[in-house]
Amino acid sequence: MSLRSISGVAVGDALPGQVHRITRADLVRYAGASGDFNPLHWDEATAVAAGLPGVIAHGMLTMALAGGVLSTWAGAPGAVAEYTVRFVKPLVVPAGPEGAELQVGGTVGELLPDARVRVDLTATSGGVRLLAAARAVLQLAP
Repeated sequence: MSLRSISGVAVGDALPGQVHRITRADLVRYAGASGDFNPLHWDEATAVAAGLPGVIAHGMLTMALAGGVLSTWAGAPGAVAEYTVRFVKPLVVPAGPEGAELQVGGTVGELLPDARVRVDLTATSGGVRLLAAARAVLQLAP
């Protein structure tokens, strides 16, 4: 059986992209919420000593922001049935009010039975790909 469309959705449809500005203040707030106070996420000297180019965002923060594209597009966070990523590069967050820009988006990669779709996600910063094999399965309303 060949699926051509589910609820008006077709393979190749692009999800509306999102742009997030992440500052070190955001990293401190995320550390407080998550309990992850690793100094790689707030101390320049520690990050550089570990071989990183600077302070980096929490991987789970990057993953969560990328996943926001899914729930926004589907209209409900409960529509996300599966979500996986592989981290390729960290999001480096420079000091100062500008921080770093994270661009996220997605494309419908496959129509699945039972009104489900696979979405392939992208997450980049400054043209650098941060996530690979970033995929989700969403349950759409019939």
